[in-house]
Amino acid sequence: MTDRKSLHPATRLVHGGTLRTPFGETSEALFLTQGFIYDTAEAAEARFKGDDPGFIYARFSNPTVRMFEERMALLEGAEDARATASGMAAVTAAMMGQVKAGDHVVAAKALFGSCRYIVEDLLPRFGVDCTLVDGADLDQWRAALRPNTVTVFLESPTNPTLEIYDIAAVAEIAHAGGATLVIDNVFATPMLQSPLELGADCVIYSATKHIDGQGRCLGGVILASKAFIDKNVHNLLRQTGPSMSPFNAWVLLKGLETLGVRVAAQTAAAARVADALAELPGVTKVLYPGRPDHPQYALARRQMKGGSTLVAFEVAGGKAGAFRFANALEVIGISNNLGDAKSLVTHPATTTHQRLSQEVREGLGISEGMLRLSVGLEDVEDLIDDLRRGAAAASGGAPLARAAE
Repeated sequence: MTDRKSLHPATRLVHGGTLRTPFGETSEALFLTQGFIYDTAEAAEARFKGDDPGFIYARFSNPTVRMFEERMALLEGAEDARATASGMAAVTAAMMGQVKAGDHVVAAKALFGSCRYIVEDLLPRFGVDCTLVDGADLDQWRAALRPNTVTVFLESPTNPTLEIYDIAAVAEIAHAGGATLVIDNVFATPMLQSPLELGADCVIYSATKHIDGQGRCLGGVILASKAFIDKNVHNLLRQTGPSMSPFNAWVLLKGLETLGVRVAAQTAAAARVADALAELPGVTKVLYPGRPDHPQYALARRQMKGGSTLVAFEVAGGKAGAFRFANALEVIGISNNLGDAKSLVTHPATTTHQRLSQEVREGLGISEGMLRLSVGLEDVEDLIDDLRRGAAAASGGAPLARAAE
Protein backbone atom coordinates (compact mmCIF):
# COMPACT_ATOMS: atom_id res chain seq x y z
CA MET A 1 0.00 0.00 0.00
CA THR A 2 1.19 3.54 -0.78
CA ASP A 3 2.92 5.29 2.12
CA ARG A 4 0.51 8.10 3.01
CA LYS A 5 3.48 10.33 3.90
CA SER A 6 4.55 10.24 0.23
CA LEU A 7 1.24 11.69 -0.95
CA HIS A 8 0.86 15.37 -1.84
CA PRO A 9 -0.92 17.66 0.65
CA ALA A 10 -4.16 17.84 -1.35
CA THR A 11 -4.46 14.05 -1.25
CA ARG A 12 -3.59 13.89 2.45
CA LEU A 13 -6.38 16.39 3.16
CA VAL A 14 -8.94 14.04 1.61
CA HIS A 15 -7.69 10.60 2.66
CA GLY A 16 -5.39 11.00 5.67
CA GLY A 17 -6.32 9.07 8.80
CA THR A 18 -9.46 7.51 7.34
CA LEU A 19 -10.78 4.64 9.45
CA ARG A 20 -13.63 2.71 7.83
CA THR A 21 -16.12 0.46 9.56
CA PRO A 22 -17.18 -2.88 8.02
CA PHE A 23 -19.96 -0.98 6.23
CA GLY A 24 -17.37 0.62 3.92
CA GLU A 25 -18.79 4.14 4.15
CA THR A 26 -17.39 6.84 1.83
CA SER A 27 -17.63 9.68 4.35
CA GLU A 28 -15.89 9.25 7.69
CA ALA A 29 -18.07 7.67 10.36
CA LEU A 30 -19.31 9.79 13.24
CA PHE A 31 -18.93 7.89 16.52
CA LEU A 32 -21.20 9.58 19.07
CA THR A 33 -20.27 7.53 22.10
CA GLN A 34 -18.76 8.30 25.49
CA GLY A 35 -17.54 4.80 26.23
CA PHE A 36 -16.58 1.46 24.71
CA ILE A 37 -17.41 -2.18 25.48
CA TYR A 38 -14.67 -4.71 26.28
CA ASP A 39 -15.00 -8.39 25.49
CA THR A 40 -13.59 -9.34 28.91
CA ALA A 41 -12.47 -7.79 32.15
CA GLU A 42 -8.94 -8.75 31.15
CA ALA A 43 -9.33 -6.73 27.95
CA ALA A 44 -10.43 -3.68 29.96
CA GLU A 45 -7.39 -4.07 32.21
CA ALA A 46 -5.09 -4.27 29.18
CA ARG A 47 -6.59 -1.09 27.71
CA PHE A 48 -6.08 0.88 30.90
CA LYS A 49 -2.53 -0.42 31.33
CA GLY A 50 -1.71 0.59 27.76
CA ASP A 51 -1.00 -2.96 26.60
CA ASP A 52 -3.95 -2.77 24.19
CA PRO A 53 -4.09 0.37 22.02
CA GLY A 54 -7.90 0.40 21.73
CA PHE A 55 -10.24 3.16 22.86
CA ILE A 56 -11.25 3.59 26.51
CA TYR A 57 -13.34 6.71 26.99
CA ALA A 58 -14.25 9.67 24.79
CA ARG A 59 -12.47 12.09 27.13
CA PHE A 60 -9.27 10.24 26.25
CA SER A 61 -9.94 9.60 22.56
CA ASN A 62 -12.58 8.56 20.04
CA PRO A 63 -12.38 7.02 16.56
CA THR A 64 -13.67 10.15 14.82
CA VAL A 65 -11.40 12.44 16.85
CA ARG A 66 -8.46 10.14 16.15
CA MET A 67 -9.11 10.34 12.42
CA PHE A 68 -8.90 14.12 12.66
CA GLU A 69 -5.68 13.94 14.68
CA GLU A 70 -4.04 11.55 12.25
CA ARG A 71 -5.06 13.58 9.21
CA MET A 72 -3.68 16.75 10.78
CA ALA A 73 -0.43 15.00 11.74
CA LEU A 74 -0.02 13.70 8.20
CA LEU A 75 -0.67 17.14 6.74
CA GLU A 76 1.68 18.93 9.14
CA GLY A 77 4.44 16.33 8.93
CA ALA A 78 4.17 15.65 12.67
CA GLU A 79 4.61 12.32 14.39
CA ASP A 80 1.52 12.78 16.52
CA ALA A 81 -1.34 15.14 17.34
CA ARG A 82 -3.93 15.75 20.03
CA ALA A 83 -7.23 17.49 19.38
CA THR A 84 -8.79 19.88 21.91
CA ALA A 85 -12.11 21.61 22.46
CA SER A 86 -10.81 24.95 21.16
CA GLY A 87 -7.70 26.68 19.94
CA MET A 88 -7.12 28.25 23.34
CA ALA A 89 -7.37 24.83 24.99
CA ALA A 90 -4.56 23.75 22.66
CA VAL A 91 -2.42 26.78 23.58
CA THR A 92 -3.02 26.30 27.30
CA ALA A 93 -2.24 22.58 27.25
CA ALA A 94 0.89 22.94 25.10
CA MET A 95 2.30 25.59 27.43
CA MET A 96 1.19 24.34 30.84
CA GLY A 97 2.10 20.76 30.04
CA GLN A 98 5.76 21.75 29.80
CA VAL A 99 6.23 23.90 32.89
CA LYS A 100 6.19 23.75 36.67
CA ALA A 101 6.73 26.28 39.44
CA GLY A 102 10.17 27.86 39.16
CA ASP A 103 10.35 27.57 35.37
CA HIS A 104 10.61 30.43 32.89
CA VAL A 105 8.90 31.12 29.55
CA VAL A 106 9.84 33.60 26.83
CA ALA A 107 7.17 34.81 24.42
CA ALA A 108 6.77 37.44 21.75
CA LYS A 109 4.86 40.53 22.83
CA ALA A 110 2.69 40.39 19.72
CA LEU A 111 0.19 37.68 20.59
CA PHE A 112 -3.56 37.22 20.34
CA GLY A 113 -5.06 38.70 23.51
CA SER A 114 -6.01 35.34 25.05
CA CYS A 115 -2.59 33.84 24.25
CA ARG A 116 -0.89 36.76 25.92
CA TYR A 117 -3.14 36.23 28.96
CA ILE A 118 -1.88 32.64 29.26
CA VAL A 119 1.80 33.59 29.38
CA GLU A 120 1.51 36.97 31.10
CA ASP A 121 -1.25 36.36 33.66
CA LEU A 122 -2.09 32.67 34.05
CA LEU A 123 1.33 30.99 34.15
CA PRO A 124 2.73 33.39 36.79
CA ARG A 125 -0.11 32.36 39.14
CA PHE A 126 1.53 28.95 39.25
CA GLY A 127 5.07 30.21 39.80
CA VAL A 128 6.17 30.34 36.16
CA ASP A 129 7.98 33.55 35.19
CA CYS A 130 7.48 35.08 31.77
CA THR A 131 9.55 37.47 29.69
CA LEU A 132 7.99 39.23 26.68
CA VAL A 133 10.22 40.30 23.81
CA ASP A 134 10.04 42.03 20.45
CA GLY A 135 9.71 38.94 18.28
CA ALA A 136 11.55 40.47 15.34
CA ASP A 137 14.65 41.25 17.43
CA LEU A 138 16.76 38.10 17.67
CA ASP A 139 19.06 39.73 20.23
CA GLN A 140 16.09 40.12 22.58
CA TRP A 141 15.33 36.39 22.30
CA ARG A 142 18.95 35.59 23.15
CA ALA A 143 19.06 38.00 26.07
CA ALA A 144 15.76 36.76 27.52
CA LEU A 145 16.78 33.11 27.83
CA ARG A 146 17.70 31.91 31.31
CA PRO A 147 19.01 28.58 32.62
CA ASN A 148 15.44 27.75 33.73
CA THR A 149 13.79 28.74 30.44
CA VAL A 150 11.70 25.74 29.38
CA THR A 151 9.90 26.98 26.28
CA VAL A 152 9.47 29.96 23.97
CA PHE A 153 6.23 30.88 22.21
CA LEU A 154 5.32 32.99 19.22
CA GLU A 155 2.84 33.41 16.42
CA SER A 156 3.88 34.29 12.88
CA PRO A 157 2.27 36.05 11.10
CA THR A 158 1.09 37.89 14.19
CA ASN A 159 -2.45 38.85 15.07
CA PRO A 160 -3.44 41.44 13.90
CA THR A 161 -0.45 43.31 12.45
CA LEU A 162 0.85 40.39 10.32
CA GLU A 163 4.42 40.81 11.50
CA ILE A 164 6.69 37.95 10.41
CA TYR A 165 9.26 36.35 12.73
CA ASP A 166 12.24 34.24 11.74
CA ILE A 167 11.11 30.83 13.00
CA ALA A 168 14.33 29.01 12.08
CA ALA A 169 16.49 31.57 13.86
CA VAL A 170 14.33 31.61 17.00
CA ALA A 171 14.32 27.79 17.02
CA GLU A 172 18.12 27.77 16.92
CA ILE A 173 18.30 30.25 19.81
CA ALA A 174 15.76 28.31 21.87
CA HIS A 175 17.45 24.96 21.32
CA ALA A 176 20.88 26.40 22.15
CA GLY A 177 19.41 27.40 25.52
CA GLY A 178 17.78 24.03 26.10
CA ALA A 179 14.25 25.30 25.47
CA THR A 180 11.50 24.18 23.09
CA LEU A 181 9.76 26.37 20.52
CA VAL A 182 5.96 26.45 20.25
CA ILE A 183 4.39 28.15 17.22
CA ASP A 184 0.82 29.36 16.78
CA ASN A 185 0.49 28.90 13.00
CA VAL A 186 -3.13 29.98 12.60
CA PHE A 187 -2.59 32.96 10.30
CA ALA A 188 -0.34 31.00 7.94
CA THR A 189 -2.33 27.72 8.01
CA PRO A 190 -0.57 24.41 7.32
CA MET A 191 -0.89 25.18 3.61
CA LEU A 192 1.37 28.26 3.67
CA GLN A 193 3.94 27.53 6.40
CA SER A 194 5.52 24.45 7.98
CA PRO A 195 7.02 25.41 11.36
CA LEU A 196 8.24 21.89 12.18
CA GLU A 197 10.39 21.94 9.05
CA LEU A 198 11.80 25.28 10.22
CA GLY A 199 12.83 23.85 13.60
CA ALA A 200 9.78 24.33 15.83
CA ASP A 201 9.02 21.59 18.36
CA CYS A 202 5.27 22.08 18.58
CA VAL A 203 2.63 23.66 16.32
CA ILE A 204 -0.80 24.81 17.48
CA TYR A 205 -3.94 25.60 15.52
CA SER A 206 -7.32 26.96 16.34
CA ALA A 207 -9.19 24.58 14.05
CA THR A 208 -12.13 26.94 14.49
CA LYS A 209 -10.53 29.15 11.86
CA HIS A 210 -9.42 27.96 8.40
CA ILE A 211 -9.60 24.24 9.17
CA ASP A 212 -13.36 24.43 9.70
CA GLY A 213 -13.52 27.50 7.51
CA GLN A 214 -17.29 27.79 7.47
CA GLY A 215 -18.20 29.14 10.89
CA ARG A 216 -19.64 25.90 12.27
CA CYS A 217 -17.73 24.69 15.31
CA LEU A 218 -14.85 25.11 17.74
CA GLY A 219 -11.71 23.01 17.85
CA GLY A 220 -7.97 23.03 18.41
CA VAL A 221 -5.03 20.76 17.73
CA ILE A 222 -1.48 20.31 19.04
CA LEU A 223 1.11 18.75 16.70
CA ALA A 224 4.60 17.60 17.63
CA SER A 225 6.87 14.59 17.92
CA LYS A 226 5.46 11.55 19.69
CA ALA A 227 7.96 12.13 22.50
CA PHE A 228 6.76 15.72 22.99
CA ILE A 229 3.10 14.67 22.99
CA ASP A 230 3.68 11.76 25.35
CA LYS A 231 5.73 13.81 27.81
CA ASN A 232 3.89 17.13 27.83
CA VAL A 233 0.40 16.80 26.39
CA HIS A 234 -1.16 13.34 26.50
CA ASN A 235 -1.66 12.89 30.24
CA LEU A 236 -2.59 16.52 30.87
CA LEU A 237 -5.42 16.31 28.34
CA ARG A 238 -6.48 12.90 29.60
CA GLN A 239 -6.74 14.05 33.22
CA THR A 240 -8.12 17.57 32.74
CA GLY A 241 -10.55 16.91 29.91
CA PRO A 242 -10.56 19.74 27.30
CA SER A 243 -11.74 17.16 24.79
CA MET A 244 -12.90 17.76 21.24
CA SER A 245 -16.41 16.47 20.63
CA PRO A 246 -16.73 13.70 18.02
CA PHE A 247 -19.24 15.78 16.09
CA ASN A 248 -16.82 18.71 15.86
CA ALA A 249 -14.06 16.33 14.77
CA TRP A 250 -16.31 15.05 11.99
CA VAL A 251 -17.12 18.59 10.87
CA LEU A 252 -13.41 19.46 10.87
CA LEU A 253 -12.60 16.36 8.80
CA LYS A 254 -15.04 17.66 6.21
CA GLY A 255 -13.39 21.08 6.42
CA LEU A 256 -9.95 19.59 5.80
CA GLU A 257 -11.13 18.12 2.50
CA THR A 258 -11.42 21.62 1.04
CA LEU A 259 -8.75 23.44 3.08
CA GLY A 260 -6.21 23.52 0.24
CA VAL A 261 -8.51 24.96 -2.39
CA ARG A 262 -10.05 27.44 0.04
CA VAL A 263 -6.74 28.80 1.32
CA ALA A 264 -5.33 29.06 -2.21
CA ALA A 265 -8.36 31.05 -3.40
CA GLN A 266 -8.45 33.22 -0.27
CA THR A 267 -4.74 33.97 -0.45
CA ALA A 268 -4.97 35.00 -4.09
CA ALA A 269 -7.94 37.21 -3.30
CA ALA A 270 -6.23 38.71 -0.25
CA ALA A 271 -3.27 39.77 -2.40
CA ARG A 272 -5.59 41.59 -4.80
CA VAL A 273 -7.55 43.13 -1.95
CA ALA A 274 -4.35 44.39 -0.30
CA ASP A 275 -3.28 46.09 -3.52
CA ALA A 276 -6.73 47.65 -3.93
CA LEU A 277 -6.77 48.90 -0.34
CA ALA A 278 -3.43 50.61 -0.86
CA GLU A 279 -5.04 52.77 -3.56
CA LEU A 280 -8.12 53.81 -1.59
CA PRO A 281 -8.36 57.36 -0.24
CA GLY A 282 -8.18 57.52 3.53
CA VAL A 283 -6.35 54.20 3.86
CA THR A 284 -3.04 55.24 5.42
CA LYS A 285 -1.30 51.87 5.75
CA VAL A 286 -1.67 48.33 4.39
CA LEU A 287 0.08 45.37 5.99
CA TYR A 288 0.20 42.20 3.91
CA PRO A 289 3.17 39.80 3.90
CA GLY A 290 2.86 39.25 0.16
CA ARG A 291 3.43 42.91 -0.70
CA PRO A 292 6.98 44.21 -1.28
CA ASP A 293 6.30 47.12 1.10
CA HIS A 294 5.78 44.76 4.05
CA PRO A 295 8.63 45.23 6.57
CA GLN A 296 9.49 41.50 6.55
CA TYR A 297 8.65 40.78 2.91
CA ALA A 298 11.93 38.96 2.21
CA LEU A 299 11.51 36.76 5.30
CA ALA A 300 7.91 36.01 4.40
CA ARG A 301 8.96 34.85 0.95
CA ARG A 302 11.65 32.65 2.49
CA GLN A 303 9.51 30.83 5.07
CA MET A 304 5.96 31.04 3.67
CA LYS A 305 4.35 29.74 0.49
CA GLY A 306 1.94 32.67 0.26
CA GLY A 307 1.00 35.94 1.89
CA SER A 308 -1.86 34.74 4.15
CA THR A 309 -5.61 35.14 3.83
CA LEU A 310 -5.59 38.18 6.12
CA VAL A 311 -4.87 41.85 5.54
CA ALA A 312 -4.41 44.55 8.16
CA PHE A 313 -4.91 48.20 7.27
CA GLU A 314 -5.32 51.59 8.91
CA VAL A 315 -7.76 54.31 8.01
CA ALA A 316 -7.63 57.99 8.82
CA GLY A 317 -9.78 59.27 11.64
CA GLY A 318 -8.86 56.75 14.34
CA LYS A 319 -11.61 54.70 15.94
CA ALA A 320 -14.39 56.82 14.47
CA GLY A 321 -12.98 56.47 10.97
CA ALA A 322 -12.52 52.72 11.39
CA PHE A 323 -16.08 52.32 12.68
CA ARG A 324 -17.49 54.34 9.77
CA PHE A 325 -15.51 52.16 7.37
CA ALA A 326 -16.72 48.89 8.91
CA ASN A 327 -20.34 49.99 9.31
CA ALA A 328 -20.62 50.94 5.63
CA LEU A 329 -19.66 47.46 4.41
CA GLU A 330 -22.49 45.47 2.84
CA VAL A 331 -20.77 42.22 1.78
CA ILE A 332 -18.08 41.92 4.45
CA GLY A 333 -19.38 41.05 7.91
CA ILE A 334 -18.20 42.46 11.22
CA SER A 335 -16.89 39.59 13.36
CA ASN A 336 -13.90 38.71 15.51
CA ASN A 337 -13.56 35.33 13.76
CA LEU A 338 -11.29 34.69 10.76
CA GLY A 339 -10.46 32.08 8.14
CA ASP A 340 -14.11 31.78 7.14
CA ALA A 341 -15.62 31.37 3.65
CA LYS A 342 -17.30 34.71 4.38
CA SER A 343 -15.10 37.79 4.49
CA LEU A 344 -14.97 39.29 7.98
CA VAL A 345 -13.59 42.51 9.40
CA THR A 346 -12.81 43.39 13.01
CA HIS A 347 -11.49 46.36 14.96
CA PRO A 348 -8.74 44.77 17.12
CA ALA A 349 -8.38 47.65 19.56
CA THR A 350 -11.96 47.18 20.79
CA THR A 351 -12.32 43.40 20.35
CA THR A 352 -9.51 40.82 20.17
CA HIS A 353 -6.94 43.05 21.90
CA GLN A 354 -9.21 45.28 24.00
CA ARG A 355 -7.93 43.86 27.30
CA LEU A 356 -4.49 45.32 26.61
CA SER A 357 -3.83 48.89 27.65
CA GLN A 358 -3.73 51.56 24.96
CA GLU A 359 -0.01 51.99 25.62
CA VAL A 360 0.65 48.28 25.05
CA ARG A 361 -1.52 48.24 21.92
CA GLU A 362 0.29 51.23 20.49
CA GLY A 363 3.61 49.54 21.22
CA LEU A 364 2.44 46.56 19.16
CA GLY A 365 1.34 48.78 16.29
CA ILE A 366 -2.38 48.28 16.93
CA SER A 367 -3.76 51.74 16.31
CA GLU A 368 -7.30 52.96 16.88
CA GLY A 369 -7.70 53.19 13.12
CA MET A 370 -6.57 49.62 12.36
CA LEU A 371 -8.91 47.03 10.89
CA ARG A 372 -8.17 43.35 10.32
CA LEU A 373 -9.75 41.80 7.25
CA SER A 374 -10.13 38.05 6.78
CA VAL A 375 -10.71 37.47 3.07
CA GLY A 376 -13.30 34.85 2.19
CA LEU A 377 -14.47 33.15 -0.98
CA GLU A 378 -16.66 35.88 -2.46
CA ASP A 379 -15.87 37.33 -5.87
CA VAL A 380 -12.90 39.60 -5.31
CA GLU A 381 -14.43 42.43 -7.34
CA ASP A 382 -17.42 42.50 -5.01
CA LEU A 383 -15.06 42.69 -2.05
CA ILE A 384 -13.11 45.56 -3.58
CA ASP A 385 -16.34 47.43 -4.35
CA ASP A 386 -17.41 46.91 -0.73
CA LEU A 387 -14.11 48.27 0.54
CA ARG A 388 -14.58 51.33 -1.67
CA ARG A 389 -17.90 51.90 0.09
CA GLY A 390 -16.12 51.66 3.42
CA ALA A 391 -13.40 54.10 2.41
CA ALA A 392 -15.94 56.59 1.11
CA ALA A 393 -17.89 56.44 4.37
CA ALA A 394 -14.75 56.79 6.47
CA SER A 395 -13.63 59.91 4.64
CA GLY A 396 -17.11 61.35 4.24
CA GLY A 397 -18.16 61.10 7.86
CA ALA A 398 -21.08 58.69 7.48
CA PRO A 399 -23.01 57.72 10.63
CA LEU A 400 -21.08 55.55 13.10
CA ALA A 401 -23.93 53.07 13.60
CA ARG A 402 -24.31 50.34 10.99
CA ALA A 403 -27.53 50.60 9.04
CA ALA A 404 -30.18 47.97 9.83
CA GLU A 405 -30.34 45.22 7.23
